Amino acid sequence: MTLHQAPRRRRTTGRLLATSAGMATGLLVTGLLAAPSQAEPSPDTTTGAPIGTTARTVGDARYEPGPCPKTPEPIEALEGARCGTLTVPENRAEPGSRTIELGVAIVSAKSDHPKPDPIVWLAGGPGDDAVGEAKLAIDGGLNRDRDVIFMSQRGTYSADPNALCPNIDEFNARVVGLVYDAPSTERQHVEATKACRDKLVASGIDLSAYNDTESAADYDDLRKALGIGEWNLYGISYGTNLALVYMRLHPEGLRSVGLDGILPPSTGGSASTWRSFQQGTDGLFKACAEQPACNKRYPNLSATFEKLVNDLEAKPVTTTVTLPGSAKPVKVVLDGGMLVNWLTSATHTAETVPRALDELANGNPQRVAQQWASWRTNPKGIGVTSHGLVYGVFCSQWTPYETQEQALKGGQEAFPGFPASVQAQAPLLTFLRPDCDVWNIPPAAASIRDVTSGDIPTLALSGAFDAQTGADNGPYVARTLSNAKVVTIPYEPHVVFATSKCAQDIAVSFFDTPAAPKTECLNGLEPPEFEIGP
Repeated sequence: MTLHQAPRRRRTTGRLLATSAGMATGLLVTGLLAAPSQAEPSPDTTTGAPIGTTARTVGDARYEPGPCPKTPEPIEALEGARCGTLTVPENRAEPGSRTIELGVAIVSAKSDHPKPDPIVWLAGGPGDDAVGEAKLAIDGGLNRDRDVIFMSQRGTYSADPNALCPNIDEFNARVVGLVYDAPSTERQHVEATKACRDKLVASGIDLSAYNDTESAADYDDLRKALGIGEWNLYGISYGTNLALVYMRLHPEGLRSVGLDGILPPSTGGSASTWRSFQQGTDGLFKACAEQPACNKRYPNLSATFEKLVNDLEAKPVTTTVTLPGSAKPVKVVLDGGMLVNWLTSATHTAETVPRALDELANGNPQRVAQQWASWRTNPKGIGVTSHGLVYGVFCSQWTPYETQEQALKGGQEAFPGFPASVQAQAPLLTFLRPDCDVWNIPPAAASIRDVTSGDIPTLALSGAFDAQTGADNGPYVARTLSNAKVVTIPYEPHVVFATSKCAQDIAVSFFDTPAAPKTECLNGLEPPEFEIGP
C-alpha cells in the first residue's frame, strides 16, 4: 500500500494502502538521480537483439517497440530507455474481450557485462504506475548488473485506457477541512466513488477485469513477448501482493523475488491493517522510550497518543494553516480518526513525531495540521492514481472475504481504548465497505486468498517502523516459501528501499546471490535522533 501524498522520506546512509480505498497515490521520494546508462543492453534470448527492440506476438499478447510511456513529470532515469507497448485482452475470461495497451520502459544495466535475467519492478498502490517509480528503483542501484523493466499495470497512468478519477483525489484533498469519519464525510466520499465508477463504466471499461489475476497474466505475457526465459521481481508495498499472486499463478520463468513492505493476499483487509499500525507505532514509541532525552521530554508517548485520539474524537479541533506556494489559508479539522491516519504517514518522518504529539497535547495543533494538509492537498497527487485498480483489487479480493464484524474486531483488539467510531475505520481504509458496495463488482475466486508456497528464492524485507504493512508479514509469508530470507531493517518505515542505503545494498546483493544476500550493514544501524522541543 502507498500513502495519499506520503511525506518525503528521509534518505539515510547508515541505517509511499492505499489510504481510504480510493485514496492511494504514488510515492514521493528523495535522492539523487542516477545518470542514464550507456552499457550494452541485455539480449532477447530468441533473437539476440536487445530486450524490448523486437516486436513479437505470443498467444493473445503482442509487444511493439515504440515511444516511452508518459509520466506526470520528466524522469531523467528513463532517458535512453528502450520502450514500447504490450497489448493484451482486457478480460481473458470473456471471449472477444477488447484489448488494452500497457506502457513498457526498460532501463539498461550500468555494468558493461549485464546479467541475462532482468529485474521487473512491481509498483505500490494499488493504483500506482511502475513507470513513474523508475527514479526510485534506479536511485537505489537496482540496475547495477541487470536491466530493470517497468510496465504500467492495467488501468494506471500510462496505460490505455487508464482508470484515473481526479474527482476522488480532489475530494480527498478537501477532507482536511471535514470531520474525518463523520457520516456526512462518508456520504460525500461514497458519492465521489460512485461518480468515478459511473464515469469509467460509461467509457467502456470492464471494472471486473482490474485485479491481480489479470495483472499477473499481463506480466507473464510480457516476459514471453520480450523473449525472456527467466527474470526476477522486486515488488514494493501493494506490489508485493501482486508478486505473491504472480508467484502462485505463474511460477515458471521466475529466478527470484524481492518483497519490500509486504502485503500478503491471504490476510488483506482491515483487521491486518490495524495490526500493522499497532506494530509500526509501537516500534516508534519504543525507540523514543529507549532514547534518554526523548523519554525524559516525552514520557509514555503511547498513552499521550491514545488520550489525544479519544479527546479529539469527542471534541475535534479546527485550525488554519498556510501551505508553501499559496497565501490562502487552509482549514484543517483534527479529530481522532484523522490523528490515526496522520500517524500512519508520519512514521516516515519518525524523528518529528514525539514533538508533534506533545505540541498537540499542549494546545498547539499547527505542526500536525501543517503536515496533514501538505500531504493531502499536494497538487501532484491529483489525477495520477488508478482508482479503477484500487477498487478492483480491494472490492473483489478483500471485502468479500472479511466480514464487517471481523474488520471491527481488528480495531477493538489492537486498540481497545479507542472510541468505537475510530475502531470502525481501519487506517488508510476509511469507508472501504460502503465504497465497495457502490463499486459493485463480483468477488474474485476464493483462491485469490490462497497462501503462496514454493521454493522460488525470496527476499522478505520490512521496516520496524512500518505502520502500513507490519514487519511480522515477513516471517508470515516465509513460512511457506522454503527459500525465503527474512530481513527487518530497524528504525525504518514502509518500503525500506526508498529510505535505507542498507536495504538497497541487501536487495542488490540478493539478486547477485539469492541464497546469501549480504546483510552485514544491519550491524551499524542506529535509531533516529528525535527532535526535542523547548
